[in-house]
Amino acid sequence: MALLVLALVFGVGAALLFSGRRTTSGQRHNALSDARAEAQRWYERLGGQLVNLSSDDPAARQALVDAAERHQAAGGQLARAETPLQFDMARETALEGLAYVRAARLAMGLDPGPELPAAGRNTGTLSDDRQVIVQGQTYWAGPRASSQTPYYYPGGYVGGRPVPAGWYSTPWWKTALAAGAGALGGMMIFDALFDHHGPHGPGGFGDFF
Repeated sequence: MALLVLALVFGVGAALLFSGRRTTSGQRHNALSDARAEAQRWYERLGGQLVNLSSDDPAARQALVDAAERHQAAGGQLARAETPLQFDMARETALEGLAYVRAARLAMGLDPGPELPAAGRNTGTLSDDRQVIVQGQTYWAGPRASSQTPYYYPGGYVGGRPVPAGWYSTPWWKTALAAGAGALGGMMIFDALFDHHGPHGPGGFGDFF
């Protein structure tokens, strides 16, 4: 009798363990499938937007070039992704590309379309025009594309510091991510543009926006 009871207990325990493992495995599979589908959806949407847009406007054209670069990068990330986190990274890249597309459409005088998810960024948006001089060079930034501000940045973190979405006279964030003198020059421009506009906060630069 005792052996029978032990056998029953062992059998029930094994069944519960097997069921739990199946449930966990199913949840992981679902999470992976959902992440893949979400990334693929935004990637395809970005590709569709790029097919239908072209412009002779310098600012819009540059934004579309940047969007195309993000599309290519997202495609590579999708091809290599094997985990939900990696698919999320591809999704973020595609959303960044779509932010460039929205900026290009605005520069072209078109409806930018529906708002996009924040894509992990919460760094605010430029709300006013500004001009600074760094090492004898003049730099501009503002909320709208112009002949002085043809480079769009969708917002994000550069060197761990929040940078608002907006239009800039030069893509200084690219040099800030490099090594050596280029990085120093990029961060000097950052300091001149933003540091004197109040303390940094989770959503941006104090009352800067």
